[in-house]
Amino acid sequence: MCSGARVSCWAATSHGPAPCHPSVHLLPPRDISIYKVVMGTTDVAQPGPEAAVRRIQRLLKHQNYVAATVMNNIALLELDQPVECSDYIQLGCVPDSSLAVSELKTCYIAGWRNTPDSGQCPPGAGPRLVLQEAKVRLIDVQLCNSSRWYGGAVHPQDLCAGYPRGGIDTCQGDIGGPLVCKDRVGDYFWLVGLASWGKGCVGEKRPGVFASTQHFRGWIQVQMGMVPSEPSPTPTEQPLTPAPALMLSPTLTLTVIETTPKPKSEDFIRVSFPKSILLKFFGSLQKFLEFLRDKLR
Repeated sequence: MCSGARVSCWAATSHGPAPCHPSVHLLPPRDISIYKVVMGTTDVAQPGPEAAVRRIQRLLKHQNYVAATVMNNIALLELDQPVECSDYIQLGCVPDSSLAVSELKTCYIAGWRNTPDSGQCPPGAGPRLVLQEAKVRLIDVQLCNSSRWYGGAVHPQDLCAGYPRGGIDTCQGDIGGPLVCKDRVGDYFWLVGLASWGKGCVGEKRPGVFASTQHFRGWIQVQMGMVPSEPSPTPTEQPLTPAPALMLSPTLTLTVIETTPKPKSEDFIRVSFPKSILLKFFGSLQKFLEFLRDKLR
């Protein structure tokens, strides 16, 4: 993991294998204190006064991350201190489901990449110190997943970006870096992806694969505490329905109407209830039994 994108006091990144590199770059939780997050600079060797440097307070990787297939390749880094926005530091806008990401045309990638070597990353080479960017195009995921491309290895929660003939691509050192696309109407960009993996670098029909932030937006919000996780169903959360199927209330008052007393020879007392009360009672009882059934599953 070499790059990321800031979303509030958190930074979103990927933690899977880099393109054309077999190892997994994962920050072990016990080692996060040795890492620094640098923002607001394009040259790590000379950050300048506009840069901000923070430590990592907490690392949260996706609970369903699968290293072997690079599935759910996303993680969040919580910074130890807030960071103020400036001309050099801005937040990434994560799209919700209403945005048609596939229709966005002007897209860019950025990262601290290495120079590709015919699809092989230089052995032992580290990322550069100067940030680089390149213009790319979103590529249809079905085409990207076809037999002559990635042959089904791209997951539904991934995006592909680059060019069919190659030449411009993510590579070693770009993992976690942003894929941003300009809005079709407004003068701003959406953070639509995080560099995840690829096969080789800049090869034909081998574009970069990115984790879709739109797909993981709900997960990001839950981890950041912006929305609660899905609660267990409770009686008050059931949708209201017209009478007679009413919700079970804390107390249910039944009106008892006694008939004319029968002779003492009979060993029972006949009690009658108005029809509307019985309908309400059995409707509420049905809802209560359904609630218990869901709880016991």
